[in-house]
This record gives sequence, structure tokens and C-alpha cells, in this order.
Amino acid sequence: MAKININTARKIVPMIYAYTTPEIRRHDGWTKIGYTEQDVDKRLNQQTHTADVRYHEEWRGTAIYDDGSGEIFSDRDLHAYLRKNEIEQLHGTEWFHITGPESKIMYYEFKANRGEIKEREISPYRLRSEQEEAVNKAFEYFEKYRGGQFLWNAKPRFGKTLATYELCKRLKANNILIVTNRPVIANSWYEDYEKFLGKQSGYYFVSSIDGLQGKPYVISRAEYSNYVAKAEENEDFHGCIEFVSLQDLKGAIYFGGQYQKLEEVAHINWDILVIDEAHEGVDTYKTDVAFDHISRKYTLHLSGTPFKALANDKFSEDAIFNWTYADEQKAKRDYIAEVGEENPYGKLPKLNMFTYQMSEIVKSEISQGIEINGEIEEYAFDLNEFFCTNAAGKFVHEKAVDEFLNAMTKNEKFPFSTPALRSELKHTLWLLNRVDSAKALAKKLQVHPVFENYEIILAAGDGKLTEDEEAAKAYDKVTAAIKKYNKTITLSVGQLTAGVTIPEWTAVLMLSSMKSPALYMQAAFRAQNPCLFVNGTEHLRKENAYIFDFDPARTLIIYEEIANDLAEDTAGGKGDSDTRKEHVRELLNFFPVIGEDEDGEMIELDAEKVLSIPRKLKSQEVVRRGFMSDFLFQNISNIFHAPQAVIDILQNMDAVKEPTRPVSMNPNLAEDLSLNDEGQVELSRNYIIGEANSIFGNKIFSAEKVSEKIDDIFANAEVSSKAAQKDEDRILEQLKNAFRQNITDPVLDRAKEQYSDELSKTAQKQIEKKINMATDSAVHKAFGDFKIQQNILESERQARVNEADSYEERQKINHEIDKKKQDAVETLKQTVNNSAEEFIQSAAQTVVETVEKEKREEKKRTIEDSIRDHLRGFSRTIPSFLMAYGDENTTLSNFDQIIPDKVFKEVTSISLVDFRFLRDGGIYKNEETGKEEVFKGHLFDPVVFDDSVKEFLNKKRQLADYFDQRNTEDIFDYIPPQRTNQIFTPKWVVKDMVNQLEKENPHCFDDPDKTFADLYMKSGMYITEIVTRLYQSERMKQLYSDNTERLNHIFAKQVYGCAPTEIIYRICLSYILGFSEEIHIKKNNIKLCDTLQYTKNGTLQEKLNELFVDRNEE
Repeated sequence: MAKININTARKIVPMIYAYTTPEIRRHDGWTKIGYTEQDVDKRLNQQTHTADVRYHEEWRGTAIYDDGSGEIFSDRDLHAYLRKNEIEQLHGTEWFHITGPESKIMYYEFKANRGEIKEREISPYRLRSEQEEAVNKAFEYFEKYRGGQFLWNAKPRFGKTLATYELCKRLKANNILIVTNRPVIANSWYEDYEKFLGKQSGYYFVSSIDGLQGKPYVISRAEYSNYVAKAEENEDFHGCIEFVSLQDLKGAIYFGGQYQKLEEVAHINWDILVIDEAHEGVDTYKTDVAFDHISRKYTLHLSGTPFKALANDKFSEDAIFNWTYADEQKAKRDYIAEVGEENPYGKLPKLNMFTYQMSEIVKSEISQGIEINGEIEEYAFDLNEFFCTNAAGKFVHEKAVDEFLNAMTKNEKFPFSTPALRSELKHTLWLLNRVDSAKALAKKLQVHPVFENYEIILAAGDGKLTEDEEAAKAYDKVTAAIKKYNKTITLSVGQLTAGVTIPEWTAVLMLSSMKSPALYMQAAFRAQNPCLFVNGTEHLRKENAYIFDFDPARTLIIYEEIANDLAEDTAGGKGDSDTRKEHVRELLNFFPVIGEDEDGEMIELDAEKVLSIPRKLKSQEVVRRGFMSDFLFQNISNIFHAPQAVIDILQNMDAVKEPTRPVSMNPNLAEDLSLNDEGQVELSRNYIIGEANSIFGNKIFSAEKVSEKIDDIFANAEVSSKAAQKDEDRILEQLKNAFRQNITDPVLDRAKEQYSDELSKTAQKQIEKKINMATDSAVHKAFGDFKIQQNILESERQARVNEADSYEERQKINHEIDKKKQDAVETLKQTVNNSAEEFIQSAAQTVVETVEKEKREEKKRTIEDSIRDHLRGFSRTIPSFLMAYGDENTTLSNFDQIIPDKVFKEVTSISLVDFRFLRDGGIYKNEETGKEEVFKGHLFDPVVFDDSVKEFLNKKRQLADYFDQRNTEDIFDYIPPQRTNQIFTPKWVVKDMVNQLEKENPHCFDDPDKTFADLYMKSGMYITEIVTRLYQSERMKQLYSDNTERLNHIFAKQVYGCAPTEIIYRICLSYILGFSEEIHIKKNNIKLCDTLQYTKNGTLQEKLNELFVDRNEE
């Protein structure tokens, strides 16, 4: 078996070099100083060859500090040192006004003292084109919409921090607030500030986050206030960049918490609020309240998800910038570097996927897949189930897991099978579904003869810490282990799969049945971070990152979704099959997939192969169901805009399953069901409001009841400074209950009364959830505002009381604050009462919209199900047609060309013209308007249809040899009975009857002169069983030792059959004579004749004599 090739990194020697160009006068006195990880001579030739310039190399040396740390530096670090020493740099280049020998001296000084510079030199920067596009798009949006919210939806390594700083500068923002759900990313914001902005920019970096304390340029708000006071004296002063964690924000009294902090955040009018990692679930009620109390002009959301389809309901298309993995790798491939310039994407590793069938690993447990409901599914496999544990914490499939680990380390196509491969995968992340599974696997790895050499890190929470604490703990464990051990394996159950950077990870093993493409790619990116490995004196640059997956069906389905959800023209299931295939082909250029071929060899898959397994799953299902599968159908909603002719065609097809209630289909269905052009139910607002007023017009509830309840709540509530958190939580819960009892419940009661049986439990729950979510949100917001006001007043009380000089003054302050707090209570009550009035109206409209939409949706589904029933009535005939007329060239596009119209109509009840209209659509005349209109058609999915035809014909070939007793099924197991007389006798019945025949006529199959006839064939199965018995007779073998001769004798002299219709005749011929591609039957006695009519009029013998004249002559 061929070995797999894994090449994680390439050896590099980081070098600094310098050269001059004596031929170019303007360069006199100037020296070019650059950095490279390739051969210096090669790099120099690259820079000078195309311009036909002769160069003189001044010096070269390693880009490694001389202090023994082994740490490398870049040319930018050396450039900063030269600038700090007042060496002039030609703007935008690597040329310095210094001689070669002088630059060499400064190079060695820099290596020796690490270029100690008291104040860091700011690095000039130029945004990459995609960063420039992101900045421009956001800038133009904010210029157009004050108060606007914009989303940068960009994968990791996009450079969002630098791009954000540039946007802020272009907006001339003075007050910049950055809030993140994960304080751990604070360092990246500070590092880019220090590197590209610094105090020289006029911006000051303000933060109290623990992880940033002690950094040279991080100052407190108090320190910043001193700078603000002197701002008039400093013309370069621009403002502050304040970095705050979401946890700190929500903990401050000004934003709903208990602590006296971040007062300035509440009182400043911010120019821009930046919410980092916007995709990480920060949209809780408390978060919404906190953000609502930040006054700002603009909001920029940053997300690291790799998909374009993100929160489209919140952001309009012109308010989103996308940068995906494919975009990044395309830029890496297409980047044309200027002379002396490095590819900025060059250090970003390429992802590679290896996918294996678990059946090849665990052969004793699984044979070609896994058994599900008594059937073997070839491509179905559930990794979560495979790694599940019992109550004792051991694997249920203990032996299989052992086989899996052994195969991983012994079979040369698997990733840990050789020392060379293991050296490429020193640090990896393994993802599982359950904590118990991760613990059980950790125990096995620790005693495994190969994996015992790895430090096993269990990054799986125990529920005792918060999610953030667990992530921080896991991160520290991993980074500490990687520093200490040469090889590590991290087992995770969701931890460390988002927002963390472990550069040393080179691969991710997917050992869970993750179905979400977004989560899958998010996890995959954990291995894609750039890394420079140090191995003794060698340096290695990570070039490739790997994903190893053991569920190819799931994997390749996700891959196809990834490829197409990254493209606007195919996102959300849009686009035709060719376009979708092209996107897969494009992604494969940057994200190759290596999978097993039919012989188990690892090969790089092309787009066709990547799509083949998902398509095979569908085609297998279609064939298994006798083509009575909904996978065959598409665009069913086109029927609702179809002419009566289409409805008549469908009605002519026998439904496979009769609808539970009759459905009257007519051309006005689209209007009756309020369907838009896409076939979706869409109710007008006027209709909803009108129906709501009609149904809920008489007030069965009112805001007064809610108001009374609120009065009772606050009459018995503690709202003074002594109020505890539990008291506030109780008030909040009581307010929500007041809404539910006085709005939600009465609305639902009235809805039940009005709609009776039309209001399903699902709709009821949906309505209840919608109303409660809306009311809860309003109550949380109102109470959150109230709580903030209470906390601020209490803080004010404490401050003023502490400064008061007398008891009377303190009493006066307390009275004043109590009065304000009581006013706040009244404001809260009024706010909630106003909300109640609004929700009484909106709740009624919610009921109407939900119920009326569900009614129409249900009717639409019923009609669509009925349409599918009728289409299945047609599609069940397809296997018969394929048996009779099909070959390897049969497709949906030519299906109508291989079948005679008479036969087609006899079997399906519709004509070929009708079929083409359903398949292709066409022009028709609207009977009401007299105008010509177009029916879109395309009710059949051509890809699924064509794949299923191939799958059926393959199945036919596999089962063709009816002499092979190992075949436990036959092709008629996949051909459903038709509405005509085409009903197939089960194979076991046929065998039983032939056994009975032999019992009554001993040795009948040993006689070469004995004849057998089936005069009303349905499938030819009786004939094939008789032929089999004759063929396998030892006596017949003695008489006709040659197999071909024996079979030709049997077909020419011993078996006879009549088929009543042309299609049955062709099916029988195909089945009876299709047993072998090598043996040619010269003559057979299978005839097309409906013997039933001759039997009825007593002329059957004469007809048989006519049909089998050769037999009579004998």
C-alpha cells in the first residue's frame, strides 16, 4: 500500500543581506538591506535580473540575535534600528543612505545588543489591497449612515487590528472604544498599536485589562486625562484608543453591573465602537443593555468566521465586507511582488485534507460502513457513536478503538504510521464530541506503544469553571506543554477551537461528527497559523497544515457546502450544478483533498470525486426506493404559477400515496396561498393588521391589568440601597410573569378560541416563544436601564454622603437620592406600561401572522406532497424503462428519446410531450388573458436523475448473473410494481414453486428433451430459475460439458416464454439474456404475445403453434 506524504514545514535559514548597484548613479551612497528565507544568491538574482542591473553584494548574515536565545529578527527590526540612528531611508523602499561597510558594522551591533532603542521606532505600513477595500467600504458606509453598523467578516490573519486603526484615522476619530468577548486577544491590539502607531501617532492606548498591565505604552484613564488637559499644547494629539473587556463592561454600574468602574466609558461620546469577535454570542440581554448605554457615532463589528452568510438579517449587503480562506489563498497565489518585496501572504500555510473510510481501519467491527436499522450503509458512519462510552467510562466499541489507534500507527497511509510522519506532526489537536470520550481516549493514548511518547493534554471542561475560564486554563496547559515536551496531543471537546493561536499545531484530527461547515472550518484554522519552528540550529517555516477526517460522506458534503457558501452566486443552495462544481474545483486549488480510491490507495481528489460521495448517497437512496424518492424532484413551487395543463398532467399520473385529504389544484393557487415569485408564503402587513383588529378588537385584556400588577410588584419590592441581587432578580422575573399572564396567556387563549383546530401545538409554542422573547427583551432592557440608574444614584449617594459635614446634610442627600430612585421606579413602571400597550398590538399581529402563515404553509405542503405523490407515480416507472430501454448513455435529457410514445403513455398515463413540458417548461397560452406565458418546468433534478440511472444500471450489472447463488437479491427488488399488470413475483415464491415442480416431476431438469414454458411472464424470473436448474444439472453437464453449448441448447430447445406487453417483453429479454457479457445466446424462444386474450377465446394452442413453429417442426 502506498505511503502518504506529509510535508508540514520546509527548512529555512533566515538571512539578512545588503547590496549596492554601482551602475545606478542615483543609488550612490545608498545600500539595499533585505531579509529572505531562501538562498541569498537566488534572492539577489530575483531582485536584479528582471531589471538587468548588476549588483555588488556588501555582506550577508543570519537574522538571529547573538544572545543565545535563538530568536530571529526581520529586516523591519533592523530598519527601525537604522532609522533610530538617523540613517535616512528612501520612503517605501529598503534603501538606506549608508555605505555597505558602515551598514555591516551597524548590523553586527544590532545583533549583539538586540538593537536596544529606548523608544520604539514606528514601522511604516501599507495596507494590502483587501484591507484597503475593507477600510474604504466601511468608511463610505459610515459617511453615508451616521450611527451605522458595519461588519468585517474576515478569517484569521486578515489583519483586522491594523485595518481598524487605519479606518479610525480616516474617520478622524478621537475617541475609539474596542470591546471584546475574549480579553486574551488584547495583546494583538496592543502589539499593532506599538508597532504601527505608538504615541507618535497622537493616539494613546488606554486599558485596565490585567493582561496589558506593564506594557510600555498602556496608560490608565487617569493618566490619559492628564494628556487631555495638555492637548492644546500638543498639536499632534488625536485622542485615545480604549480597550475594554465585555466582562468588565457588564460588571460596571454604568452598564448593569455592581462595580464602580469605567465611568468614563459611559460619559464619553465615542466616535466609534469596535466589537471584536462579533460572532461569539455576545447578543445576550445584558450585553444589549450594556451596548445601548455606549454613546457612539459608528459601530464596527469584527468576526472571524470564514463564511459570507452571517447575520444577514442584522447587516445589509452593503454593510458587510467578506474575506475568506479562498480569498486569502488566491491572493497568495496571484500576488506579484515588486522588486525587493516579499509576498505578504507567503507565510500563511496551505490547508490539506486527508479523509479515510473507517471501514478500512476497523474491519472486524464494520464491513463497508455501519449497520443502521438492520441495513449496512456503505458511507454512513457516526464518529460520535464510535467513540461513545458506557457508564464505567470505557469505550462501548473498545476493541474497535484499539484497532483504530493501531491502524493510525502501523498502516502507512495513516498519519502517525512512520517516524518520519510523526516528526511532521509533533503537535496536533484531536476533536471529540463528549468529555467522557476524551477522558477515555486520553487513558488509551497514555499506554499506547506509540502515543505514550506524546504528552497528552486533556482540554475538556468539567463544568466547574466558566467557558472563558476553561478556555484560558486549557490554553495555558497547551502552551506550557509545548514548551516542555517535544510532542503533544491535545484532546478537546470544543475548547480552543475558536479565537486562539497555537502556532505549533500542524494538524487537526476530526473525531466527532461535526455537521456545521462554519464550526468545521473554524476548528480547521487552528492548524493554519504561521509558525517558524526551531530544531536545534535549524529553522523551519510551516508551509502546510492538515486535517485528518474519518467520515468521508460527512466530510465531503461539508466541503461542498464550504466551497459554495463562500461564493455569492451559490450561497444558501443557489446556483446550478456546473457553477457549484466550478467552485469546488477552485477551492481544491487551495485546499486539496486526499482520499481513498476504489483500491484503498490515497489519491488527490478532483471536483468530480469530491462531489461523488454526496451524490452517490443520493443516488443510492433513489435506487433503494425504486426511484420513488423526493431527491429526484426540484422546483416544486413552480407548480403554483403553472397553467391548468400542468395540473392536468399531474392529475393523470397515479399517485403512489393518496393525499390524506383531496386537494383542489388550480392556476389561482399562488394568489390563494399568498405566495411570492419564489413560491414562499408572504402575508401583507395590511392583511395582518386588519385580521388582528378583527379578531382581537374587543379587549379581552388591557395594559391596565399589567399596570396594576406592576404596582403590586413594586409595592412589595425592595428598591433601596439595601436591595440584594436576588431581590432584583425576583423583581425582573415578576415583571416577565406579569407580561406572560396578562398578555401572552390571554392572547393564546383568544387564538385557541378563534382558530380552534387550526392552531397546532407547534404554532402555539412558536407564538408563545415569539411573544415571550419580545416581551422579555423589552422588560430586560427597561429593567436594565432602571438598574443602571439605581446603581449610579447609589454611587452618587455614597460619594456625597462621604463628603457631607453634618447629619442634616446627609439626611437631605439621602432624601434627595431616595426621591430620585422612586422617580426611577415610576419611570420603569411607565416604560413597562408603554411596552404593554405596544405588545398588546404586536402580540395580536404575531398570532395572526403565525397562524395564517402556518395555515397557508400547511396547505402548500399538502399540495406539494400531493404533487410529489403524483410525480412518484411517474418516477416509479423509471426502473422498468431502464430495464427495457436504458443503457450507459441514458440521461434525463435523452430519456424521452429512447422510449416509444405508445409504451410511455401505456405505462405512465402521460405522453412524451407532457413529460417534456414538466422537464423543460415552455410557452403556453393563458386562457384568462389570452397572452403567452412561460412555465419554468425543471421539476426533475438532472444531476440526481443521471446519477441514479448510472447507479441502477450498475446494480443491474452486479446482479445480472442469476447463476451466482451468492446473490441474495435480484434487480426486481429495485423495480416497484406498476399500475398495469406488471407485478413481480418474489424470488422466494418462484424458487418454492420450481421446487414443487421438481418434486412432482423428479429429474425433470436432467432431461435435455424436457421443455418448460411461462406463457404470461411478468419478469422472466420463472424462466431464469428453470434455466439455472437445467444449467447446474450434473446430467446436463455430462451431456454438454461446454457452458456456452449447454446454455444455447437450453434456450433454443427447452425454455419458452410469452410477455403480454412490449415493455415486459424487453424487461424479460434484458433479465433472462443479460446474465453474461461473454456468452452469446444464438437463439431464444421469448416472444411478445398477450396470451390472455387467446386463452379467453380458446385459440391459445393455435397461437402457440404459430409462435413456436420451429418446435412444431421438430
